[in-house]
Amino acid sequence: MIFNTIAAIATPQSIGAIAVIRVSGTKSFEICEGIFKHNRNVNFKLNEAKSHKAYYGNIIYENEIIDEVLLTLFKAPHSFTGEDTVEISCHGSVYIQQRILQILIEKGAQIAKPGEFTQRSFLNGKMDLSQAEAVADLISSQSSASHKIAINQLRGGISNELSALREKLINFASLIELELDFSEEDVEFANRDDLKNLVISINSKVTSLLQSFSLGNSIKNGVPVVIAGKPNVGKSTLLNALLNDDKAIVSEIAGTTRDAIEDTFIIEGILFRLIDTAGIRNTTDVVESIGIERTFEKINTSQIVLHLLDATNFEEQEIDKVLIDERYHGKQLFIIINKIDTVELEKTFEKFTIKYPNLICISAKEKRYIEQLYKKLLETAGVDELSSNQTIITNSRHFEALLNTQNDLNSVLNGLQNNITGDFLAMDIRRALQHLGSITGEVSTEDLLGNIFSRFCIGK
Repeated sequence: MIFNTIAAIATPQSIGAIAVIRVSGTKSFEICEGIFKHNRNVNFKLNEAKSHKAYYGNIIYENEIIDEVLLTLFKAPHSFTGEDTVEISCHGSVYIQQRILQILIEKGAQIAKPGEFTQRSFLNGKMDLSQAEAVADLISSQSSASHKIAINQLRGGISNELSALREKLINFASLIELELDFSEEDVEFANRDDLKNLVISINSKVTSLLQSFSLGNSIKNGVPVVIAGKPNVGKSTLLNALLNDDKAIVSEIAGTTRDAIEDTFIIEGILFRLIDTAGIRNTTDVVESIGIERTFEKINTSQIVLHLLDATNFEEQEIDKVLIDERYHGKQLFIIINKIDTVELEKTFEKFTIKYPNLICISAKEKRYIEQLYKKLLETAGVDELSSNQTIITNSRHFEALLNTQNDLNSVLNGLQNNITGDFLAMDIRRALQHLGSITGEVSTEDLLGNIFSRFCIGK
């Protein structure tokens, strides 16, 4: 049980039409009743009022009207935190927000720590740990795809899958543990062939979840796309064309871009992180050299590279040089021939698009064939249309726990193959269960919870 009452401003602390101040805990009704006066019912009592209703009145402190508010009531256990909760909707003045919060603290509430409302929801059994983390992902989602994944996890997508896996494994673990109690009688309660088939089945599902992390990470954080090439090939012009905005300075002077310029754009619900880089060339300019060095760093961390070539100063050998460039190994590489601004040049380069499948001819200046490039980026990102019930791993903590689970399951399979005794099998199975349980919070530590919820915003 958590006995202290917490309060925080749940909306952004800036001027707006309205703001919401949230209060949760055993004394939330008592504290709010002491400062709230119903506009009609002078005998209004919060603990007697109906839950999930909004009540209109004034916040009054020492005979001073602070604001006209709507006070919404949520009685335990039917609230976000599982505790008695009050949400005060006031006018969005920064002064009013801070004044009401100050009064609540003077009346006995404590300032909520980051994520404390969601942490209480977890501790009170309203959601598991993976669902709590999905709340943070939902708040920070920047695209429809990341929103869809967060909603699925919040509704228990990963929890339901892992719960089914754990339950099957627990049943076998209990049988093996039972064997240990009868070790002197040399009995076998857990059929080893059935256990092997089960572990193989669970391992297959764990492997599938692990493989989804690359996609999930791209959806959550954005697919990193680097624009590279020599100076003056139109990299900054392409960045502006893709963003449909004059983000980067464009000039005829070689080396105008000295450092990486980053921005994001969305194609059909998928977030892309676009990075314009300094032109790659030999230079004695110290600042430009630093920019070129950062270009190589950005290429290393990218998923997709768009290497630009200049159609007005072009030789076919340049394509082959780019294709064998060691910097691009392991990357999704597209060669972009830019500045196709005349019909003659366009016809000249048609043959290269047939010979080289990952070559696209464009005019960034005139925004010609940019839609074709959008389509290629979407295909290359590896993101098909996400189904509403598809479970995708986006959290690195979950990935690590699943990886440890897989190692433990492999140890079980090796043990079965080598006919090791039940006590050693039980140890590996217990470790696998522990790692699976850490994802949903069935197995957790105070340090882990503190680390997770400290990343939340205050008021959530």
